[in-house]
Amino acid sequence: MALSFHWFLPTYGDSRGLVAGGHGLPMSGNRPATLRYLNQIGAAAEGNGFEAVLTPAGLWCEDAWLTTAMLVGTTETLKFLVALRPGLISPTLAAQMATTFQRQSGGRLLLNVVTGGEAHEQRAYGDFLDKEQRYVRTGEFLHVLRQLWSSAEPVTFEGEYIHVRGARLGHPPDPPPPVFFGGSSASAGTVAARFADTYLTWGEPLIAVGKKIDWIRGLAADHGRVLSYGLRIHVITRDTAAEAWGVADRLLAGIDPADIERMQANLARSESEGQRRMGELHNGALDQLEIAPNLWAGVGLVRGGAGTALVGSHDEVAERIVEYARLGITHFILSGYPHLEEAYWFGEGVLPILERQRVWHRPHRCGLPPPVPPAAHSPSTCPGHTVIGSG
Repeated sequence: MALSFHWFLPTYGDSRGLVAGGHGLPMSGNRPATLRYLNQIGAAAEGNGFEAVLTPAGLWCEDAWLTTAMLVGTTETLKFLVALRPGLISPTLAAQMATTFQRQSGGRLLLNVVTGGEAHEQRAYGDFLDKEQRYVRTGEFLHVLRQLWSSAEPVTFEGEYIHVRGARLGHPPDPPPPVFFGGSSASAGTVAARFADTYLTWGEPLIAVGKKIDWIRGLAADHGRVLSYGLRIHVITRDTAAEAWGVADRLLAGIDPADIERMQANLARSESEGQRRMGELHNGALDQLEIAPNLWAGVGLVRGGAGTALVGSHDEVAERIVEYARLGITHFILSGYPHLEEAYWFGEGVLPILERQRVWHRPHRCGLPPPVPPAAHSPSTCPGHTVIGSG
């Protein structure tokens, strides 16, 4: 078992409280997402041993590509999990952009492919396909993308939605950026099984996550592929469980009831199967938010997308992570409020426990002294990296 941990860049703004919105709805924090602040988060993530940072995409975020490109020069080995929406850009241009990023960053790009679950937001970008059509297009998009990265010959493809003729890259990426992809619908599973390297799921109880992994694992096997699996979840970890739950209580107390009503009404209209599952975990009930040991659904009251958090002492959170890892999860994409401070709580509190248990090894940072003890990690060649279990 070798785990990878990633952090999150809140490019819509940050806050000491929960930031309401997301999943096609407006959101902004009272701590602006300036380049200076995002650089602080990047430095905190890199310094604490996180491998990459996830950058979201949407109307209310800063552009993921431009933002991360500006952060490459202020970090050394930190990778960037950049959200990309098929259909808003041609696959040839996307392949070229990813190739440039990968080469100029020294291999520090990961791609998070997001089909888009909210029709009203897609229409704002000029995309008028329905949900099923969008997934068909995503599959065609990823087919062309992978062909461009691997084929020595010009690529011609005539699909239902994607059409390219004689497409070719001057310098294919080496290695190609790993593709992360999530989705809970049948259509999403089909796309993930054929084209993803890492399948992502939001934080649900262990039984539900295990069933989802088994489902995707079976679909991938039908195509002769083996994927790795990742969990997208928030964290609130402190020296004691009482302190951590105190933070959760403070976050809950700081929520405006009007925001809960507004967000739940809007999210109820979501086309996303994953969002429906997030809503069912709490059903708007404020007194039943610990839905499994140390798994808190309070974030999902006001935030679309990932709506759960691991809450507890450092030992408890580490124990829950190991339980997910036993199901097959090897990538953990985490976040917390505020993101700068919470990166240190997790990095200084939980990661050393997992390192002592030998399920996580602190990444060697090129140009920096090796961590102590030096035998705690295996030698690596910077800046290359292999995603565990990628297909």
